Amino acid sequence: MTLEDTTGDKAAPRDGAAPDDYLERRALRRGSAGWLLLTGLGVAYVVSGDFSGWNIGLSKGGFGGLAIATVLMGAMYACLVFALAELSAILPTAGGGYGFARRALGTWGGFLTGTAILIEYILAPAAISIFIGDYVESLGLFGLESGWPVYLACFVIFIGIHLWGVGEALRFSLIVTAIAVAALVIFALGALSDFHVDGLNDIPVDTDALGSTSWLPYGLLGIWAAFPFGMWFFLGVEGVPLAAEEAKDPVRSMPKALAISMGILVLLAVMTFIASTGARGSAAIQEAGNPLVVALQGDGDPTALSRFVNYAGLAGLVASFFSLIYAGSRQLFALSRAGYLPRFLSLTSRRKSPYLGLLIPGAIGFALAAGTGNGARMLNIAVFGATISYALMALSHIVLRRREPHLPRPYRTPGGVLTSSVAFVLALSALVATFLVDKDAAFIAVGVYAIALAYFAFYSRKHLVAKAPEEEFAALAAAEAELERD
Repeated sequence: MTLEDTTGDKAAPRDGAAPDDYLERRALRRGSAGWLLLTGLGVAYVVSGDFSGWNIGLSKGGFGGLAIATVLMGAMYACLVFALAELSAILPTAGGGYGFARRALGTWGGFLTGTAILIEYILAPAAISIFIGDYVESLGLFGLESGWPVYLACFVIFIGIHLWGVGEALRFSLIVTAIAVAALVIFALGALSDFHVDGLNDIPVDTDALGSTSWLPYGLLGIWAAFPFGMWFFLGVEGVPLAAEEAKDPVRSMPKALAISMGILVLLAVMTFIASTGARGSAAIQEAGNPLVVALQGDGDPTALSRFVNYAGLAGLVASFFSLIYAGSRQLFALSRAGYLPRFLSLTSRRKSPYLGLLIPGAIGFALAAGTGNGARMLNIAVFGATISYALMALSHIVLRRREPHLPRPYRTPGGVLTSSVAFVLALSALVATFLVDKDAAFIAVGVYAIALAYFAFYSRKHLVAKAPEEEFAALAAAEAELERD
């Protein structure tokens, strides 16, 4: 049989038939998360980026370049979050971005978006496990060195908590995130007591760069090159809608959680950025693996505060690692349940956890971490996938607003299409900027994307499951459009 695509074209034939108990064997535990746990999840996705990574943007754009890039990327995320709040209230399912794009852009748009999100959420935990290993070694915990035993322990322990149950997992994430956030506040208070304005722009000026100044030592192009690092203060917050099927009253709690988590992340970004650069100088921390610790102690002996922040950095890494595993499993679950990926990946356990959706990405992540040890490269690939998904999700909001203006919207994005258009343009700009930072990472991501698209084109688009929530929602829209044409 065929179903009408939401774009107006005939969709590819698909075997929408599935056993009567298909969805029963692929059910998540509903009502497990209120707005507080969802807010904690949104902050947890991101908080590790405050402890390290963003500072490399200083070596690309200097203080002024990274500051402008962070403001622009913060604007992109704010606009995107407002658009996602509306979309998640319309379609509160585990599909998240895939579900939104499926309704607006058809099956191809849904798969393109879902695959980009998967690239982000499978690669990022692999990278963070390497950073956790580095922290464990630098702190001298249990005499361990960074390597595959530490990476394996991360995946085994934290995937095990997820298999235990979503409620338990999100509560654990909230506790660890609260510790990391408290540490950032304490760090900022300590660092600001030694604040020096002249340290902000102490990076030598590249006189050959167009528009270079002491605030823009690498010129105007440095602003653009710093885009991916400005994203690190917010990267991952868009994953909150993936918890929609497990949320209490998602229509109300999802927009609230997205708005509050974004507000918290903006405050943390401003505090961390200003306090770190002002305390020790931009030049001193631009290449540091632990910029907050360097900002507090420089080349001197560890202090009580710097050691506390060092341990808290490990907590931040754990929070993001843990929550990103959750997000990846839910996106994989939704794509599998609808037939875009092999259906067995969406089977859930007696505790309503998508166990294969947790175990298989975990195995891939561990293999990548142990096999390459290159966390920076994997994060750059993750950023590439993220920017594609942002552009497509913003476009989905624009299309649905234009094509289905009368669709019930319990929450409406402030600014409407103008807001999502800003997110769309900035996301495309950030996508191009990834090639300025790491061309190899960008082309690796393109290769992975091409393989996934070939699988969809030649196989899975002909075997989609019509009764999956996101597919039913799109089919209903197609039927309504056909009635209007008649």
